[in-house]
Amino acid sequence: MAQDKTEDGMDLGIFARQKRSRGMSGAEILAVALCCLWLAGCAVYFLVMGNDGLGGGVTGSIVTLLAVFLPVAVIWLAAATARSARLMHEETLRLQSTIDAMRHNYLTQSHAHHAERHPEVEEKLARLEQAQRETEQALTTFSTTRNLVRAEAAAERPAPARPAEEQPSLALEPEAEDNVPPLERDEMIRALHFPENAEDTAGFAALRRALQDRKIARLVQASQDVLTLMSQDGIYMDDLRPDRARPEIWRRFAHGQRGREVAALGGIRDRSSLALTAGRMKTDPVFRDAAHHFLRRFDEVFVEFEEEASDEDIARLSDTRTARAFMLLGRVTGTFT
Repeated sequence: MAQDKTEDGMDLGIFARQKRSRGMSGAEILAVALCCLWLAGCAVYFLVMGNDGLGGGVTGSIVTLLAVFLPVAVIWLAAATARSARLMHEETLRLQSTIDAMRHNYLTQSHAHHAERHPEVEEKLARLEQAQRETEQALTTFSTTRNLVRAEAAAERPAPARPAEEQPSLALEPEAEDNVPPLERDEMIRALHFPENAEDTAGFAALRRALQDRKIARLVQASQDVLTLMSQDGIYMDDLRPDRARPEIWRRFAHGQRGREVAALGGIRDRSSLALTAGRMKTDPVFRDAAHHFLRRFDEVFVEFEEEASDEDIARLSDTRTARAFMLLGRVTGTFT
């Protein structure tokens, strides 16, 4: 039985049975026997009756031939029908065997393919988990950086000079954050994009400088909150490829224009991200409040940024993670309509 199958599991026994069945079957042997008996009976009949059995003439000859050979034709027609039915039955069995073998081969290949791809899938999942851990580590660093900066500034701030009469002074001195120089546009753009990874020293330096600016720090904190919440649904700004709007459209938005003139700012086309964000806006009040707070902070900062920014600065800002989050949330909330 093992020799009746190929390497891929196809049964060859049915083909062997078909080859053996090409000989005479029982129906054909029976037909031959019946024909011999009929012809023998006809021969005996004509030998006994002579030429007067069915009359003479052409008509008599035709009737005689029909009487002799018509039953033979009927017998062989029945034998041919039986043979056709048998061949169709064998062909049906052969096709069923072939289909079963193909199904078995397909299932075997599917399991083998799944077994080969399984390590690759595990490797991809491991990379995703590692990237998520790095992101969480970076976000944790973002939330603690502000406190570190304030502590360093407080430590470096000199104690106020006391007069000779040791008269206490009023606590009206400006904080260290009020004395920092204005944040450069390049540093602001770099900070709003957030560090790429834990080794991005330039990104962390720009982020520390941005956290010393009160207005920019509030935007950074709001952006960090919404990015963290969206990452819980698997929405990451690096995966989005929005349609870039021209700088003049961003300027129109900064000047208060809404509607079709600034609709290009909602260039996020990822349906899954839009659907997940819209669903969470409806069901999660914490996410909804964080999103509206972030949109207000971004609008407040961008209005001042646009006044002195060049078109190149606006284009670079629109490609940051914070701007992409603004485009996504703005489209979901209808900010650009």
